[in-house]
Amino acid sequence: MEELKQIEVYRQNASYARQHGEMAVYQRSNVANVACRNAIEEAIRQHFDGMRLDVRGAKKVLETFGAPRVLLVLANTVQQKAWDGRFSVENRKWAQTYELPVDEELAGDRRSTYVVQSHPAVLDGFIQQTRRLVQERTLQQDKERLQDKLHPAKIPAQPKKSRAAAQER
Repeated sequence: MEELKQIEVYRQNASYARQHGEMAVYQRSNVANVACRNAIEEAIRQHFDGMRLDVRGAKKVLETFGAPRVLLVLANTVQQKAWDGRFSVENRKWAQTYELPVDEELAGDRRSTYVVQSHPAVLDGFIQQTRRLVQERTLQQDKERLQDKLHPAKIPAQPKKSRAAAQER
């Protein structure tokens, strides 16, 4: 199977995909979204001890699926469960920044297939961890890019030619 992190995150609905000959991409993306949902649920099961949620679960899911898909699945979950007050105000506001197209022509909205079903209070903690990890990674990448611009890698100096070699010319 194609590496999950490499599968394109498709951001249009089925109607758009059909009209533009992109149904295969749309379907692959939905399969990956569901796999990501399953991985998040499993990470929470494995890394929540009843009191504390170990950040290693969020790290593993991010490594497997990449930040764009993980954040999309988490934002979709919070949007689909907007009625649930166990999600923090901060996470609800963040989730609303994601524009997720509705598949009205299908028998039910496909977005419901990748809603995480873990306990909302624990899931809220997972979302916080994931967002923090992504933010830290982004800041580190920005810092490295800035350092590269300010201090480009030095090109090794060319060896000086001896006088004898220069005189031969």
